[in-house]
Amino acid sequence: MRRLRLFLDRMQPLFARGGRLERLNAVYEMIDTAIYTPGEVTREAPHVRDAVDLKRVMIFVVFASTPAALLGIYNVGLQANTALAVTGLGPDPGWRAALLDALGVGFAADSVSACLLHGLSWFLPIYLTTLVVGGIWEVLFAAVRNHEVNEGFLVTSWLFGLTLPATIPLWQVALGVSFGTVLGKEVFGGTGKNFLNPALVGRAFLFFAYPAQMSGQVWVPVDAYSGATPLAAAAEGGLDAVLRSGVTWSDAFLGLVPGAIGETSALACLLGGIFLVYTRIASWRIMVGVVAALVAMTVLFNLVGSATNPMFALPWHWHLVLGGLAFGLVFMATDPVSAAMTEAGKWIYGVLVGVMVALIRVVNPAYPEGVMLAILFGNVFAPIIDWFVIRANVRNRCRRIG
Repeated sequence: MRRLRLFLDRMQPLFARGGRLERLNAVYEMIDTAIYTPGEVTREAPHVRDAVDLKRVMIFVVFASTPAALLGIYNVGLQANTALAVTGLGPDPGWRAALLDALGVGFAADSVSACLLHGLSWFLPIYLTTLVVGGIWEVLFAAVRNHEVNEGFLVTSWLFGLTLPATIPLWQVALGVSFGTVLGKEVFGGTGKNFLNPALVGRAFLFFAYPAQMSGQVWVPVDAYSGATPLAAAAEGGLDAVLRSGVTWSDAFLGLVPGAIGETSALACLLGGIFLVYTRIASWRIMVGVVAALVAMTVLFNLVGSATNPMFALPWHWHLVLGGLAFGLVFMATDPVSAAMTEAGKWIYGVLVGVMVALIRVVNPAYPEGVMLAILFGNVFAPIIDWFVIRANVRNRCRRIG
């Protein structure tokens, strides 16, 4: 970095006109803070109770979600290669087949490298589209407001890409990230000012605008292959339908089932959650509240039963590993910006999200995956929850003093 500084100092006379010197310094600061901790730390929202630099928070979230991403990428390739072997179909002609053939890895389901590279060929275009389109919006709003571009979009783009199926068209990815970035965050002032999770806002837009691609019925990237995610199978035929499809609880826990790219592995999400709790980035109170409420509601539904709705009989330990519950619980519900901030409010917020997940999944079988909508519902009520908690604390102090 010292040599870089000396080089930039020598180049300053060439950029002294027309504001170019300021741009040069901005480039240096960007490179410097990408490697070292910046000298400035946040003193206000979204981290009003921790003077921690925003870069560390964002990088830690990416680190924590990396196991889910890697296993998800492998699982996409595994599901695709397995489908090719079962159906006897050949790989789709195109650049993916040409690339894998050129690398000599092929499409063997028992090859880790073949599954990883095949899955990466599906995830990488999705993530690059998210990064480029969303980054353009971030830079545009930063230029209009004369603000610096921060690291907030790094996590939004990363998590948004992991919540999508591998089969989604790239133009829908661009629309979804545009909606989430602009209407989910920038119109409220940018990072730290949004009251909804922007990644979930973009995914919700895609679900309601293009339900055929986001329904979870065909998420294996192989043409002419039909299938359903385990959660969709459970909504149609209950636990028996899941077991008939060949899915075991351990498969769902490890993440070796069809689903969104980064949401299938409860184990990988659990490891990420332990890391975030240890580093105090995420609140364990929210996680425990969601799980406790979901388990309680699920047990209640099991006791009530239903002759027409098979989801009433799905055990609680299956709910914990199916769909995007683990991913949403660890990386979305604990968002420090859109979640509750008071200690008591975190418990209430977590319980609210867990109850809504159970209600949407079980009572509304047309939409078995209720995590996304439950978290957005909790985001809406998080400021109200904090307000009531603070008012209650004020009244209690007044009573003690009085």
